[in-house]
Amino acid sequence: MSSPPDSVSLERLFTHRLHTLTKLTDRLTQGAYLSDAGIALSEGRCLSAIGSFKPLSVKDLAYRANLDKGQASRAAQSLVDQGLVRKQASAIDGRGVVLTLTTAGEAVCERLMRVIGRRNDEIVSCLDAAERAQLDHLLDRLVEHARLALGGAADADA
Repeated sequence: MSSPPDSVSLERLFTHRLHTLTKLTDRLTQGAYLSDAGIALSEGRCLSAIGSFKPLSVKDLAYRANLDKGQASRAAQSLVDQGLVRKQASAIDGRGVVLTLTTAGEAVCERLMRVIGRRNDEIVSCLDAAERAQLDHLLDRLVEHARLALGGAADADA
């Protein structure tokens, strides 16, 4: 694999800028999650993933929430402890669990989804409609390209 030309600085590389954008938006989003939905960022990611893709195993939750399995497991347990998520034994895998929202979890998830929608709009607000559509298309292509590079795997563990 070739290294970038000497004239390209780290701060101009795509992966560095993408990571920087992620960290900056996470900091802003953490505040919005706490103030508007009363929930921490990793817990919010898990709660919204469970609400959107229910039911989920912890492994599937990690993939859907873009967290590692340890983070997903800790966040899921915190959500169970708060009474927002129900954890039941899996009918398919006796060692696994299935996560679903409780009634209280559904209410928090609804608030959280409004925050997520607003945050997404704020993040891309500097782009016009055509630029947003182009960015959406390009992100889809990049995600598909990365999945193909992993042999078509749905996640890094597959």
